[in-house]
This record gives sequence, structure tokens and C-alpha cells, in this order.
Amino acid sequence: MTTSPISPTSAVPAAGRTAGPYHYEDFEPGRLFAHHWGRTLTEADAVLFATQTHQYQPALFNAAYAAHLGHRDRPVSELLTFSVVLGLSVADLTESGGPFLGADEMSFGVPVYVGDTLDATSVVVSRRESGSRPGWGVVRWRTVGTNQHGDMVVHYQRSSLVRRRPEETGADT
Repeated sequence: MTTSPISPTSAVPAAGRTAGPYHYEDFEPGRLFAHHWGRTLTEADAVLFATQTHQYQPALFNAAYAAHLGHRDRPVSELLTFSVVLGLSVADLTESGGPFLGADEMSFGVPVYVGDTLDATSVVVSRRESGSRPGWGVVRWRTVGTNQHGDMVVHYQRSSLVRRRPEETGADT
């Protein structure tokens, strides 16, 4: 079992969010976010995602082959796992808009199967003012996705440009 390196019990629950969206000034390094209610993956999610993204890996579609590889069932695509966990974090981290600058340091944990419920927790790693876009800053988060048992399914870091508050910059939004 791989457990989450971020403790959801010390995170800011989504239900306790302040009126959003958040701005650059809200992302103090070390601040934790427990993202909203999670997402249970369905058979339709797994098959449609793999088909539409041309992931024709036999274990995603062939139960006998998945069992041969040691899986209890057909696993869902790791890219679907990443996409769902990223999506769970959007309302708290990047709903204010701004370009997604990328994700890195990605690692996958236990396999995810149809019926698993994924949750996400993030911590602000760093922030800095943008040198090229006044009124914006670059924020970096570490996000961990877990299943209903608390096992880590994916973790990664990502960065985005985030708007500063107009009163902080003297500019209008």
C-alpha cells in the first residue's frame, strides 16, 4: 500500500472555502487544500476515455489479459486517473483562470479500477510574481490523488499563472 504524503486532515476542506475564486495572494506556500467530494469512476468513464484517447493497451479492454498481469480486474488508464485528480483540484487552485504551465514529477501508485472513488489534496509548493505579465504570478502545487482506501494513486507537481487581486496591483480585472 502506498499512502499519501499529504495529510488530508490538515487541509482546508472545500466546504470551508472562502468565496472564490482564489487569487495569487491566497496561495501561501505550505497551504493545504482538500478538494471537493471526489469522483467514482464508472465503466463508461474507463472505456470511453481509453477509446477516445487511442489507448489500446490490452489490459484496459481484456479481463483475461489483465488477470494474467496480476490485476484483480481491468485497470483504468493512468491518464484517466491523472485527468480526474487534476479536475478535482481546478475549483480550488485554478478556477480564476490563467494558463496551465505544465505538470511534472508525476508518479503513479496503486492501480485504479472501475468503482474506485478518487479524492485529491494539494499543497502550495511555491509562488513568485511573473516577470513578464504584470498582475499575475506563477504558483506551483503538489497534488496527491488517493482512492477510497487512502492509497496513493497519483502524485505530481503543476504550475499555472494565477491572477493577482486588483487591489494588490492597482489594475482592473
